[in-house]
Amino acid sequence: MNSFPWLTTLWVLPMAGAVLVLVLPAAWRTAARSAGLAVAVATLVVGIVVAVRFEPGGAQFQLVESHRWIPAFGAGYTLGVDGIALVLVLLTAALVPLLILAGWRDDREVGTGQRVAHVYVALTLIVEAMVLISFTSLDILLFYVFFEVMLIPMYFLIGGFGPRTDDAALRQQRARAAVKFLLYNLFGGLIMLAAVIGLYMLTARENLGVDGGGTFDFRAVMAAANSGELGAGPAVLNAIFLGFMFAFAVKAPLWPLHTWLPGAAVSATPASAVLMMAVVDKVGTFGMLRYCLLLFPSASTTYAPLISTLAVIGIVYGALLAIGQTDVMRLIAYTSISHFGFIILGIFAMTNQGGAGATLYMVNHGISTAALFLLAGFLVSRRGTRAIAAFGGVQKVAPILAGTFLIAGLATLSLPGLAPFVSEFLVLVGTFTRYPVAAIFATAALVLAALYVLWLYQRMMTGPVKEGNERLTDLLPRELVVVAPLIVALLFLGAYPKPVLDRINPAVATTLTTIGKHDPAPTLPRQEAAVAPNGGAHK
Repeated sequence: MNSFPWLTTLWVLPMAGAVLVLVLPAAWRTAARSAGLAVAVATLVVGIVVAVRFEPGGAQFQLVESHRWIPAFGAGYTLGVDGIALVLVLLTAALVPLLILAGWRDDREVGTGQRVAHVYVALTLIVEAMVLISFTSLDILLFYVFFEVMLIPMYFLIGGFGPRTDDAALRQQRARAAVKFLLYNLFGGLIMLAAVIGLYMLTARENLGVDGGGTFDFRAVMAAANSGELGAGPAVLNAIFLGFMFAFAVKAPLWPLHTWLPGAAVSATPASAVLMMAVVDKVGTFGMLRYCLLLFPSASTTYAPLISTLAVIGIVYGALLAIGQTDVMRLIAYTSISHFGFIILGIFAMTNQGGAGATLYMVNHGISTAALFLLAGFLVSRRGTRAIAAFGGVQKVAPILAGTFLIAGLATLSLPGLAPFVSEFLVLVGTFTRYPVAAIFATAALVLAALYVLWLYQRMMTGPVKEGNERLTDLLPRELVVVAPLIVALLFLGAYPKPVLDRINPAVATTLTTIGKHDPAPTLPRQEAAVAPNGGAHK
């Protein structure tokens, strides 16, 4: 138990900050933005404190806080972190201040209401708070509540804060994208609710609660699931597993449940789109690793080949569609579908390298996607169009913008020396030992990634300066402050990922040990001994 509630502070701080921003006078727009940024930075400081207090190789869940919440249902307010949750908490806490700074002027572009800036910043902080409690929750019902509720502020960020336009068709398209995002994820959440209730009924039948009856305590249910004490047949457990998996696959998203993502990404402001793809969607892949594997080890093994196949299809599909895009923001959105395929493939390889690679990939994807999408957003805001064909020769008029865009693009295609390479390599190696065919197809998709990134850079940044691009300005100081930490992180983690992997590896190893999975032993073709001329054998 903790003497100070660091994890509670971690999510209460941005939630309280959102309330503070909302109650500021309407005319204080700059103060609202500044207050939101200060709260986000303070949350990052608390996240760093949590990371410092975390002991790699210590107990599976640390900094645990536990209080009774709804005793009649066996639900508690229980928080704790393992190495997997820790790195995602740090990713979230580090990105949000940069996103608030990147979207500093977004509210001026999306509306003229007096409190637009207040609402925009507050919604961002509310999403951060709900994501943080989702990563740290050790109570299944508590996780489910915030897994669903975070959709509401994200819906308003997508539907209410896209770039201002006088085109009625574009406004209608934005509204449809926001509704599609909400309906898809709400439907997945309703399926998961049925699975949560079903799981609770199993615990109630076995009297797993502290006072008898059922329980939502993740640790108790995990122990029962892996010791066979849930007392349910494979068909029931498979059905409950599919309920959880469906909700996580929608949020991640996994092909073919991905169709809401591109429209939502291009309809929102760049900062809100990054918040969705780099932070909120990670709750889906985190749920697969935390809940699907640890609560349903047998069902996860049963459906792993199918899920791995869907992941590989998503990898190739996302890359192919990215190649054919004429809209730079939509192109980057499709690359995320491909990257989520790699993450899910690593999770369901159920190997130490695959699991560590998938978790590290969540972090690296968040950094690289944030860099690429925000840089593209800066460029689009200058030019006033998302059409790739409208650009050309940008490196001659904005060399810093073009250079950082190139680094972010090379990270997206997992160039050695940049952070995503390490995670992608671990995923492919870990997958190959379990599913070699899937790993081969996923590796082949790397060629497609090189194609869409380099071709995009060639069309937008090289060649003669196209008409309309002559007056494009380079990155402003505020934009440099946003981009520089992301580029540094890509370079640092590409050269030295050890600090992150030291936190991830013990958690992944514990997960696989808990569910009884071991890395497959390498197999090599047996070589017959060569017979020497004198009848002996060469050794």
